[in-house]
Amino acid sequence: MSGEEANSMLQSVMKHHHMQMPWHNFTPDNSNTPAKRATLKEKATLVGRVGIMLLSYGTGAWRVRDSMNTIARELNISCSADVGLVSIEYTCVDEEGHGYTQALSLASTGVNTDKLSEMEQFVMDFNKGGSDLSSEQIHEILDEIERKPGHYTAIMAGLAAASACCAFVFLLGGGLVEMLCSFVGAGFGNYIRRKMIERRITLLACVSVSVAVACIFYLIAFKSLVAIMHVSLQHEAGYIGAMLFVIPGFPFITSGLDIAKLDMRSGLERMMYAIMIITVATLVGWVVAMAVHLKPVNFIPLDLGVIPMMLLRIPASFVGVFGFSIMFNSTIEMATWAGIIGAIANTLRLELVDLTNIPAGAAAFTAALVAGLLASLIKGYPRISLTVPSIVIMVPGLYMYRAVYNIGVASINVGATWLTEAALIVMFLPLGLITARILTDKKWRYKD
Repeated sequence: MSGEEANSMLQSVMKHHHMQMPWHNFTPDNSNTPAKRATLKEKATLVGRVGIMLLSYGTGAWRVRDSMNTIARELNISCSADVGLVSIEYTCVDEEGHGYTQALSLASTGVNTDKLSEMEQFVMDFNKGGSDLSSEQIHEILDEIERKPGHYTAIMAGLAAASACCAFVFLLGGGLVEMLCSFVGAGFGNYIRRKMIERRITLLACVSVSVAVACIFYLIAFKSLVAIMHVSLQHEAGYIGAMLFVIPGFPFITSGLDIAKLDMRSGLERMMYAIMIITVATLVGWVVAMAVHLKPVNFIPLDLGVIPMMLLRIPASFVGVFGFSIMFNSTIEMATWAGIIGAIANTLRLELVDLTNIPAGAAAFTAALVAGLLASLIKGYPRISLTVPSIVIMVPGLYMYRAVYNIGVASINVGATWLTEAALIVMFLPLGLITARILTDKKWRYKD
C-alpha cells in the first residue's frame, strides 16, 4: 500500500467517533516476509484483529480468547487477553521477552453467524501453516471476511422476524388471529429496525422505534380484523408476540457461558446489555399499550388435544428458530439445522410442562441440554450458531413483558411473580448448554 493510499485510509477511519483501526498501516510496504518471522507488533496486531472480529460477530469471551491463542501459538508468541462485550485489552510477548500491549474496541455489538463461521474456519486453517503467509496477505483475507455482505435484505429480515414471531405466538398459546397480527407487526417492526441499523442509528433508538412500530401495526391489523370479520377483542393479547424479535437471546445465553468460565467482565457486560434492551423494549411496549388501550390478557384457549398440539408445536418451533437464525444472518443450511434442533428441544420443553409436574425452569434446562447435545453431533458450523438460535425461542419474553406491565400499573405482586418465573428460566437455559458443553467438549471442560 502506497503512502498516499495509507494516508487516505487513515483520514477516512478518523471520521468516526469510534475510530476504525488502519490495520494495513502496521505492515511494511511490499513485504513478503512470512508472518511467523514478522515483528512482534505485526504479529500482535494479527492476533488482536482476529479477536475483535470474532467479538463483533457475537461469540463469547472464551471462544475469542481461544482463537487469539491459536493464532498466537502459530506465530510463536504468547497472548493474554481480557475480553469484554465491545472491547479487548491484550498483551503479546515473544520468545525474547519483548511485550506489546494493545486495546481495541467496537462501536456496537451484534450477531452474524455466517461471518462467525468464516472466522472459525480461518482460525482452523491458520493453525495448519497460516503463518507462512505474509502479514499483508493475512490482513487481505480478513478484509474479505469483513466486507462480505449479508445474505438477506431488510425485507427478508422483516419476513424472517414475522415468521418467527408468528410461530412464537402460537407456542405461547395464541390462535390464528394473534398469529396473523403478530406476523404483520413483527414484520414491519424488524424491517424498520434493520433500516435504522443500516443507517447506523444508535441501539436504544432502534429498539424503541421498532417495538413501537410493531405494536402499532399489530393494532392496525387487529382493528382491521375486528371491523371486517368481527373477531373477539380478547385477541388483542397477541401484541406482545409482535415485539419479541428484539429479545437479545445471544447476549443472554453467552453471558451465562462466559460467567461459567469465570470471564466475569464479559459475562456481566453481556447480561447488562441484554437487560438494558429488555427493559427499554418492555417499557416502550407498555407505554404504547397504555396509549392505545391494549392489555396483555390471557389467550383464548385453543382446545386442541395433546397429540394435535404436539404435532403443531414441532413445525411451529422449527419456523420460529429458523426465522431467528435468518435474522442472525445464518445460511439456509445452518438455519435448517438450528431449526431441527429447536423443534426437538422446544417441543420437549413444552410437553414436559404440559404433561408432567416439572417446573418451567427445569423443563428449560432439559431442553437446553438436549439442544446442546444435538448440536455437538453436527459438524462444520460454530456450535454457538446452532445452540443459541435453537433456544432463543425459549427465552420468556412474554413473562418479562407481563412483569413490567403489571409493575407499571402498580400490581407489584403479580409483576414480581412474572419476573421471578422469567429469571428462573433465563438462568436455567445457559445451565443446560453449559452441562452439554462439559459433557461433550474436552477443551471447554477444563479451566486451563
